[in-house]
Amino acid sequence: MKEIMAIKTSDLTKSFGDNIAVDNLNLEIKKGELFGLVGPDGAGKTTTMRLLTAIMEPTSGEAWVAGHSILNEGERIKEKIGYMSQRFGLYEDLTVFENIMFYADLYEVPMKERPARIDRLLGFSNLTPFKGRLAGRLSGGMKQKLGLACALIHAPEVLFLDEPTNGVDPVSRRDFWRILYDLLKEGVTIFVSTAYLDEAERCTRIGLIHKGKILMEGNPVGLKNSFVLPVIELLTNVPRRAAEVVKEIDVVKSVSVYGDRLHIAITEMGFVTKIIDGLRDEKIDVRDYRRILPSIEDIFISEIEKR
Repeated sequence: MKEIMAIKTSDLTKSFGDNIAVDNLNLEIKKGELFGLVGPDGAGKTTTMRLLTAIMEPTSGEAWVAGHSILNEGERIKEKIGYMSQRFGLYEDLTVFENIMFYADLYEVPMKERPARIDRLLGFSNLTPFKGRLAGRLSGGMKQKLGLACALIHAPEVLFLDEPTNGVDPVSRRDFWRILYDLLKEGVTIFVSTAYLDEAERCTRIGLIHKGKILMEGNPVGLKNSFVLPVIELLTNVPRRAAEVVKEIDVVKSVSVYGDRLHIAITEMGFVTKIIDGLRDEKIDVRDYRRILPSIEDIFISEIEKR
């Protein structure tokens, strides 16, 4: 028996005039996966999410969410999904509890089921002590958790989260991802978009998107292990200046700056001395270097520069 995918797209395309925001997107996401659509601003992440949630019609192509077509079963899809947009509609003059009740009304959650669901969601998101607080007086991280609780009140099969941790402090980001892992254990399929490439490491599978096209797809470990170019981490006191120098060396395929360190993808390890000599010729001190496993960011930047 053929497995029904939680999300499936077939040549999904969306154009705005001459601008192709989503370009022949083909994805298959199984039930119970945490799939990350990873890319910079303007890559097509939000447009993809609006297409999949049946908010926006495609220019061409098709997609199915929870077994329903986005072309003619949009209302059925909306019953089965939770969607937290970048500007999720919290009402700041309502309390935490009142916001959740509002979304319970919106999704027509049966009255008898509400108390248990709300108590569970408040506990789940650590918002129980704040249920009487106005949403406008919550921190950024707490607002995100409240938005998630509102999106989950009707127990959706598939959860769409559009850059949910954008602008949120590191501790709140960690807490938010902990909640997502708990949802994953319960069998909820999660489709999350993010511009934070380090968050890609937290997903079970990712798609790297740039200018509306999927560049690479797979699990993070598999993508890193399949990267054929050696990557070195180089420590220097002037990393940005060093990066500019290194970019001009012909054996270098990509460079990323991480604080006082550079990640440099090169054609082969034998050329490390050429890089070191090039930096020293420019009077740049190289304190240390070593070979490392590439990060998702290293892979993404290398793939963009290759294309």
